[in-house]
Amino acid sequence: MNKSDLINAIRAKTGLTAKDAEAFFGAFWGSIKEALAAGEEVNLTGIGSFKVKERAARESINPRTKEKIVVPAKKAVAFKISKSW
Repeated sequence: MNKSDLINAIRAKTGLTAKDAEAFFGAFWGSIKEALAAGEEVNLTGIGSFKVKERAARESINPRTKEKIVVPAKKAVAFKISKSW
């Protein structure tokens, strides 16, 4: 299922217009993004939780040149599915 399929499913189940369903979807994901950017964890009961994890810097090897490189630290979004799913 892609974004347009999900918006069509929202339309079918709620009776919203295409424009309203797309606005709902955008507001929903926008709110999740803002919360994650602020460092908050987002818990959706019965679905799962989103949180930002810190990934430490590490050494790796460039497979083409076999040269050692340093992969910098970064933040990544992690999703953990609910146990009741």
